[in-house]
Amino acid sequence: MRVLHLVSEKTWRGGEQQVAYLIEELTRQGIGCYVACRKNTPFEAHCQQWKLPYIALPYANEFDLGTAQKIKQYCQQQQIDLVHAHSGHAHAISVWSYLLGNRRPIILSRRVDFPVKDNALSRYKYNFGGIKRIICVSDKIKEVVSRSLKRPEVCVTVHSGIDMSRFAASNRQQNLHRAYNLPPQQKLIGNVSAIAPHKDYFTFVDTAALLLQQRTDLTFFIIGDGPLRRQVEAYVQEKGLQESIIFTGFREDVPQLMPELDVLLVTSETEGLGTTILDAFACRTAVVATAAGGIPEIVLHEKTGLLAAVKDAPALASHLQRLLSDATLRESLTEQAYKMALTFSKEQTALKTAAVYKEVLGVR
Repeated sequence: MRVLHLVSEKTWRGGEQQVAYLIEELTRQGIGCYVACRKNTPFEAHCQQWKLPYIALPYANEFDLGTAQKIKQYCQQQQIDLVHAHSGHAHAISVWSYLLGNRRPIILSRRVDFPVKDNALSRYKYNFGGIKRIICVSDKIKEVVSRSLKRPEVCVTVHSGIDMSRFAASNRQQNLHRAYNLPPQQKLIGNVSAIAPHKDYFTFVDTAALLLQQRTDLTFFIIGDGPLRRQVEAYVQEKGLQESIIFTGFREDVPQLMPELDVLLVTSETEGLGTTILDAFACRTAVVATAAGGIPEIVLHEKTGLLAAVKDAPALASHLQRLLSDATLRESLTEQAYKMALTFSKEQTALKTAAVYKEVLGVR
């Protein structure tokens, strides 16, 4: 079996990491993986580093018929059996390529939980007959996408997975404490994600402000970068919290930093599933999160973490205070969360994805 993965994104975020994990594990299963990625992007560099067979293309826009034609030609050259589109632009290009004669079945991955746009192009793309399955990374996404489909049965759930071995040696190394001259007893609360609109870091700041009124032994960390960084930094300044909320920028040493957090605080408005939460589970870091998108499928309230409504800063602050004050509760939640993380591995994600491929192709 030969699969062409369409990766059109310019940046490297959680979705691209999931594609990289998937290709790695599918290759181990003996499935031939090829990539059509955007030129001069982190994913092209990844393909070069790992010696993956790939073609770099412009993906100029959703109507880039030149890219669609080149994908058709590449599929013919490499004898591709199936096309897997991993993002919105890739989805559109896969449809145009099919219409240009590239009659390989299409698998679409959907990683976001907001509704399908209500316009003619979106309705056409999602109901296109060449799309044989839409793989949703959470049941919530499956529910949302199915509402817009004439064939809701094409939707299946395959949860995202993480690399558990990445965190095997993780322990509290006090890197953040040392780097920012914090006393050993200082409690650290943070999030690891892009500073993007749907992550709602303004509620993160509001939650911090409420908790800092009650205790002074806390420092909050925003680990990552993104388009809203300046606005969130300005909001922190406006609240006078610049000494208590630290922006680290993008970090590659998350497996070393995550265990140092006493609590991972996730304040997302929307979320496909939340693999950063699974990372925290793997490190036995406690989690407080909003009940956005697919998060409640992994953060089971009072079992693997604590949940609050979206934008409910007072409830989030109350949950944080409770976890910080109750070591027994924290230990119980993190132990159950760790056991759950073991069932959300990248290996399981690849096995379930391969099963979808085989079903579509009629392969046993």
